[in-house]
Amino acid sequence: MVNFNNFNSFFYTILIKKVMQKKTNEIKLTRVYNAPVKLVWEAWTDPEQTAEFWGPRGFTLTTHSKDFRTGGNWNYTMHGPDGVDYPNITQYLEIEKYTRLVYDHGGNEHQPPMFRVTVLFTESNGQTKMDMTMALPSVEAAEETRKFIKKASGDATWDRLAEYLEKRISGKEKFVINRSFNTPLKLMFQMWTDPKHFSEWLPPTGFKMNFIRSDIKPGGSSFYYMTNDGGAKMYGRANYLEITPPLRIVYTQQFCDESEKVTRHPMAATWPETMLTTVILTEEGSEQTRVTVTWEPSGKITPEELNTFIQARGGMTQGWTGSFDKLEAYLAKLNS
Repeated sequence: MVNFNNFNSFFYTILIKKVMQKKTNEIKLTRVYNAPVKLVWEAWTDPEQTAEFWGPRGFTLTTHSKDFRTGGNWNYTMHGPDGVDYPNITQYLEIEKYTRLVYDHGGNEHQPPMFRVTVLFTESNGQTKMDMTMALPSVEAAEETRKFIKKASGDATWDRLAEYLEKRISGKEKFVINRSFNTPLKLMFQMWTDPKHFSEWLPPTGFKMNFIRSDIKPGGSSFYYMTNDGGAKMYGRANYLEITPPLRIVYTQQFCDESEKVTRHPMAATWPETMLTTVILTEEGSEQTRVTVTWEPSGKITPEELNTFIQARGGMTQGWTGSFDKLEAYLAKLNS
């Protein structure tokens, strides 16, 4: 006999999931910055500050004119690392100081705007939440734009903004990267704290990870090695400083030899000896989690080591992007 209660419950669950997964012509993005809204707003609106972070990593910016008022235009050119220039004219439609911006983006003298952007700024306890919505002409245009942004690392603009604000407030140089995943918060926490999962996606592309010791808890540590098909073998260890389920993980990392004696990066002698990693997990819905990774040198470092870290941000983006791509594929495999 068919249990109609169970059947109806199953059907209702599937229906809700389909509604939640309904495609839209909007792309949404949320970030939280450890800075008051006044500083975030100034970074957005002052051309000299905007030039410090606008665009994917490796891009630079030249502002030709900026008339920051309702009906005004921002005329600028983004310069790609390959020498290609991307002219842009942004038209401001609504401006509410410290609260709201609405503008048309992606147009220039030869093409109309690609989409309309609405940005909301909200301050709480000294932090600023930035909610951005990009509205495109169609669902298909939104899907193509999502792919383009991912391929071009376009979201790195907002990671660079976090780095810029951090340096302005504390004077520290940090690396920040975000990624949203279609997976529940609790499962994402397991991806970072269970060695069985961790080793499947964290290693650089082409490497495998094996744990010699794993004691992932506050005050605990892990000792591991990574290998590739070319015979390379790298040892490392992590010391866990803070674990707050399921939201926050803080640990240090160091390269080691096979006896766990601290060594230097095998391919970069001036890389800082100790790195501090902070992982923040944020629920963006019952089935979506944003991962924010902040990386910074820890302990005493030389000016040369600091410069090596600063210059390596592009490579760090590629490395973490490769790991996140593997994490995305691994989660899809678990859910299949």
